[in-house]
Amino acid sequence: MKATTPCVHFIYNKIKNVMKYIFIILSISFITISSTAQQPGYITASAFTNQSAMPFEKFAGLFTEVIHPGMELGYGKNIWQKPNHFYFLEFKLAFFYHRFVQYGIPLYLDFGYNHAIAGSFSVKTSVGAGYMHSVPATGKFKLYNDGEYENNKGIGRMQAIATFGLGLEYRLKSDASGPVVIFTNYQQRMQFPFVKSYVPFLPYNSIMIGMHFPIKHNESKK
Repeated sequence: MKATTPCVHFIYNKIKNVMKYIFIILSISFITISSTAQQPGYITASAFTNQSAMPFEKFAGLFTEVIHPGMELGYGKNIWQKPNHFYFLEFKLAFFYHRFVQYGIPLYLDFGYNHAIAGSFSVKTSVGAGYMHSVPATGKFKLYNDGEYENNKGIGRMQAIATFGLGLEYRLKSDASGPVVIFTNYQQRMQFPFVKSYVPFLPYNSIMIGMHFPIKHNESKK
């Protein structure tokens, strides 16, 4: 069996690299969202299901095939607003399970546009990018020259993601802190490099259902 010391150094270096990427994403997100301090913020929460496929290729399969579930939390702000439309930024952290393939932990920033269409309904589109940590969902074993196998699953792999989304929102109510919104969103997510030698990009179709909750602000007493 191989010595464990090189494995310890490998895991240590992986953790350092992961933390470096997370720090960069958090820093960029903090600077970008903080620059819009004059706008009220909101919390977004959603549940979703995935299918690995090219854009719109397996849309029906999201409802009829095996469910690969996930959930997502985020913090957002409207950064430029007019009466019928606005641009927004959302910083998101998600977790999903793709059976027999991987556990995914995306951490990314979404930039989008929202336009009112009728009454309390609006449509939106967005693009995003960020980091994703991928952990194999099944065991991985490596065969060494001495004929023995060793668990090679490790702590997962560093991946990059890019996203594109289309959605529909309905405003339930609104007050001084902002609206409560229910939404559904179709998202195309691209994960890379998945397997450099033969599957460099892994595409996902996702359907999300969730809500936005405004962050309450206490009025200062006179």
